[in-house]
Amino acid sequence: MAIGGGRVLVIEDDEGMREAIESLLNAAGYATSSYASAEALIAAGTPEDARCIVSDIRLPAISGLELITELRARGARLPVILVTGHDSPALRGEAGRRGAAAYLPKPFARSELLAAVESAMR
Repeated sequence: MAIGGGRVLVIEDDEGMREAIESLLNAAGYATSSYASAEALIAAGTPEDARCIVSDIRLPAISGLELITELRARGARLPVILVTGHDSPALRGEAGRRGAAAYLPKPFARSELLAAVESAMR
């Protein structure tokens, strides 16, 4: 169940996966906005009601890891949950060093994503 107000931003270049994540979050009561790339989010600007980001790590140009660094450089402190189909100990460690709120290897259980979002939005 969604905690409080606010929007979850979904950044995923795979349209099917992006739609699946959005549908899951919407069904759980979260408002969402989605983007096919990190550049699209940066160009659009972060919505004022944004409370959390769910981002794929491997994106066309700016990766999810680089997005965290870029957001922090711009002063944004939104929690970022990273998802990846290319799990490795090194990638997991880098996500932690960059300050990811959570790291979920694909495929992940719906309950895992919802728990990560709930935790990040507290």
